[in-house]
Amino acid sequence: MKYDISKITAPQMPTLGRGLECIKTLLSQVSKDMRQPIVPMLFPVLGAHVSGAEFQYPDLSWKELCGQMANLVAESGGNKGQFSNLVEAICRDFRQHDDEELKKLVEWQKQMKTKSANKEKPARPDVAFWFPPADVTSAAFLQNAMACESLGNRTQYLNMPEVEMADRMCGGHRQISQMLRNIYDRQRSGALRATPEGITGNPILRANLTISSTPFATRRFYRNDLFNGTFGRMVFSYKIRASRDGRIPRQGKYTEDFYAKLDEYLVRLDICKGRFIINPLNKLTDSLAQDMATLADLTDDDVLWDASKRALVSAWKAGCVMWVLNSQTWTKSMGEVVEWLVYHDIWSKMQIFSDLLKDGDTCTADASKSGPKNMLDDLPDNFNETQLEALRTQLGKSKEGTKNQLYKWVSRGFVTRSDETGLYTKTVLYLNGKA
Repeated sequence: MKYDISKITAPQMPTLGRGLECIKTLLSQVSKDMRQPIVPMLFPVLGAHVSGAEFQYPDLSWKELCGQMANLVAESGGNKGQFSNLVEAICRDFRQHDDEELKKLVEWQKQMKTKSANKEKPARPDVAFWFPPADVTSAAFLQNAMACESLGNRTQYLNMPEVEMADRMCGGHRQISQMLRNIYDRQRSGALRATPEGITGNPILRANLTISSTPFATRRFYRNDLFNGTFGRMVFSYKIRASRDGRIPRQGKYTEDFYAKLDEYLVRLDICKGRFIINPLNKLTDSLAQDMATLADLTDDDVLWDASKRALVSAWKAGCVMWVLNSQTWTKSMGEVVEWLVYHDIWSKMQIFSDLLKDGDTCTADASKSGPKNMLDDLPDNFNETQLEALRTQLGKSKEGTKNQLYKWVSRGFVTRSDETGLYTKTVLYLNGKA
C-alpha cells in the first residue's frame, strides 16, 4: 500500500500529471496550503454539471454523478473560504440560469398580488434552481428536487459555509441522517408534503453537497451519526492547523483568460450524455478494494473496513468526473489521484473522529489524531501469539481476537507459522510490500 494513514501528516497528494489539466487550472487560484485539502471538494461541484449520464460501477450497477458529498474541515481562519470562491467560478452558468428562473418566479408573485380573491390565480411556473442558496429550507429543497426531476432529472448543488446549515435543509438535526443517506443513494425523499402550500411529491433526490466547518463543529454535528452509514457517505478533507509563519496566503486572480479556459472543461461535463463503462477505473477500484481489505486485516479495524467501502465509491465517482473532463480518456495520473482520494478520505475521518470511533464517546474534546495502526509493523520479524496478544491489549483491542487475526495474516500470506517452534515469521512478500 502506497500510503501510511496512521501518521498525523496527511497522505501526500501525487503530482497532477497528464489528464488533470482542469484540476491544475482550478488549483492555480488557490494558495499553496489549501491545494491538497480542496481537491476532494472539487468533484461534487464539477459532478453537478453532469446530468443524463450513467456509469457502471464494478458491481455492475449504474450510477449517476449525483449524490457526491464532501466536508472541508479546518480551523477557524484556515482559509476555507477559498473554496467558495472556486465554487462561484465553476457555477457561473448555474447562477445565470437561476437568475432567469428567479425572474419567472418574481413575475408570478406580482401577478398573484394583482389578482383579486375571486379571480383565478395564475399557476406557479415550472422553475428549477440548479444552485439554491445555502440557507434553503427543507420544504424549498424538496420542492426544487421535484422541479429538477420534472425538468430533466437535473442535479441541484448546494454549498454550505457552515455545517449547521444542513439542519435547516434537512428539516432539523433529527432528519439529517436519513436525508443525507437518501441524497447519497439517489433515493426518493419519502415526503408527500413538500411545502406549506400543500404541494405534494416524492422526488428522487439528485443533489451534490459541499460543507465547510471547523473540527469542533464537525465532531459535534456528526457525533450521533458515526455508526449508521451517514459518516461513511460523506467525504472528509481535513487540513491540520498550520504553523505560525506570519505569512498571508496568496490566492490567484480570476481573470477572463482563466474563465475561458475553465469553460472549455465545463462544456465537456454539460454535454456528457448516455451510459459509459470506464474499464481502467473499474479495474483500479477492484484493486483498491483488495488493499482496503488488507489494511483492515492488518489493523483489525471493522470501522475502517466499513468506511472504506463508500470511500471507494466516492473516489470512483471522482474518477468518472476526471474521465469526462479529459475528453473521456483515462490516464495513469488520474488513477493515482483516485487512489489518493480513498486514503485521504479515510485519513481525514480518523484524524477528526478517531477517539469517538474507538470508544463510542460523544464528547467534543480534541481527537487523539491517531489513525489505524498496522500491528504487524510493530512486531519483530519473528514473533509468537503472546506478543501479538500483548500488542492488541496495549492498543485497546480484545485478547480474544488474537487467533482470528493470526489466521487472517497467514491466509493472506503476510506471515507463516512454524509447527515446531510456534513462531510466526513475516514473509518476504510482506517485507517487500507486495503481500
